[in-house]
Amino acid sequence: MEPDALGVGPARRPGRRAADALPAPDEREILRQGMEAFAELGYDRASARELAKRLGVSHNFINDRYGSKANFWRAVVDALLEQNLRERRHVVEAHVDDADLVRALITHFYLAAAETPLLGRLLADEFSRESERADYLYEHYVSPTLEPVVLAVERLVAAGRMPSAPLDILFFTVIGPVAGLVQLPLARRLGRADPVTEESQARTARQLADLIADGLLGRQPH
Repeated sequence: MEPDALGVGPARRPGRRAADALPAPDEREILRQGMEAFAELGYDRASARELAKRLGVSHNFINDRYGSKANFWRAVVDALLEQNLRERRHVVEAHVDDADLVRALITHFYLAAAETPLLGRLLADEFSRESERADYLYEHYVSPTLEPVVLAVERLVAAGRMPSAPLDILFFTVIGPVAGLVQLPLARRLGRADPVTEESQARTARQLADLIADGLLGRQPH
């Protein structure tokens, strides 16, 4: 390989991207941009080359650092889901009454969806088809989330404090309203006030939680 103009090293090959010579962003930024790419493009369209382009790094960066695009996807979702699960465990530990626990978990779920709308888009896309990624999300996220809720719901149903329904129906009863937090163009057309802020999203999340929890458990006395 020929030296560069100063004779101190190999010359940059014609067409070599400047990003090859630039330091990679820090891990948090890498994972954030990865979440944006997977949420906006879907897993199949988010090629390693497209991911590298968004990150401003070499096209080999994903494979060199994570081993594969699949491993990178898992690192992206784990970064958000593990934090979410830790917060949810704190909610479970803080509530003894089953009805209070179910209400608190519904509220936490909507608040988390408002804070991380891209994750909601990614989950909706992945669970629309069968794949190893759907299995991964269910095993590492959905199942651990449901475990304490199912036990509480079973006790509430047995005590006559909550209507009986199959688990999948109850699950989608709670999941469905997330659309009100992530489908903002439709929400605006339905009259949602602008601008949408973190505060307004949190307020909407709590209103949704109250509406759903009141329907399942009865109106909470004020």
